[in-house]
Amino acid sequence: MDDAVHDTWMPDEAPLSPHAEPGDRDVESTLRPRRLAEFVGQSRVREQLDLVLEGARRRGAPPDHVLLSGPPGLGKTSLALIIGAELGSAVRVTSGPALERAGDLAAMLSNLVEGDVLFIDEIHRIARPAEEMLYLAMEDFRVDVVVGKGPGATSIPLDIAPFTLVGATTRSGVLTGPLRDRFGFTAHMEFYSPEELERVLRRSAAILGVDLRPDGAEEVARRSRGTPRIANRLLRRVRDYAEVRADGAVTREVARAALAVYDVDELGLDRLDRAVLDALVRSFHGGPVGVSTLAVAVGEEPTTVEEVCEPYLVRAGMLARTPRGRVATAAAWRHLGLEPPGHAPGEDLPTSSEE
Repeated sequence: MDDAVHDTWMPDEAPLSPHAEPGDRDVESTLRPRRLAEFVGQSRVREQLDLVLEGARRRGAPPDHVLLSGPPGLGKTSLALIIGAELGSAVRVTSGPALERAGDLAAMLSNLVEGDVLFIDEIHRIARPAEEMLYLAMEDFRVDVVVGKGPGATSIPLDIAPFTLVGATTRSGVLTGPLRDRFGFTAHMEFYSPEELERVLRRSAAILGVDLRPDGAEEVARRSRGTPRIANRLLRRVRDYAEVRADGAVTREVARAALAVYDVDELGLDRLDRAVLDALVRSFHGGPVGVSTLAVAVGEEPTTVEEVCEPYLVRAGMLARTPRGRVATAAAWRHLGLEPPGHAPGEDLPTSSEE
């Protein structure tokens, strides 16, 4: 097998983080689908997007601006690149944090060719001056460039080529109303089912040359938290184990042994997830407790706990977010081998004999 597909495991990597790690990017570019027909999952979004693109092709005009929202690792970047491929257009890629000044955006917009796709990842983090310039560009394909300062400043209108903006965000709720309203089509990406992840894994295994057996694919998919990026990352980790400690085939037994090495349990929780639950249950008696206090207890940054651990723990029914703080559910207590108290969310309260 070509060594180029191998990447190195680092002890401080978070195997179940949905965010892209440095070692993921080169492999992800190899595994990305090139066309909408190759994209696995998100059937509703694919159908809607296919109609938007086909309508634009028949009219011979750029399609409406597209906003892709949803948790990280579900394929927003892949869909943005697919839009360009389906239109036969170049895709210019940038990110919200990179657009700190309006001039940064003006320079990028002025270099667009008619029909180009401009992809802005993390568009919710774009600076306000650049965002305000984007309003006019999206509506009228024009930007106003301010030359000079103070009373002598002059605004010079600059026409730009008609283009399609594709914005991706993990936090659509923080987008300003004026920006959100300028997108003609908004797609919300949903978590994948285990069956869809098995299809993702089979496709990735074929590209990477991994001998992935059906029961092995089922085991990895079940622990991948509904996220293709995590599924592909775990596949590479299981592949390493299969090549070093087994005969190279990824079976259910090999997958279980490999994921045990990487601290991924039966429910798809890793070391940090279990540390959060353990601290919440044992140190704070099930909560409620604030996320900052909880992060200090497990030795992590609050943003890591909030963005990496909490979404899946809430979705798995292990953690509840209340106005007073985070609370461990009855399922969390049982997962740690403890008997939940009667007041734990998800546990029936004891029946009182008194009226």
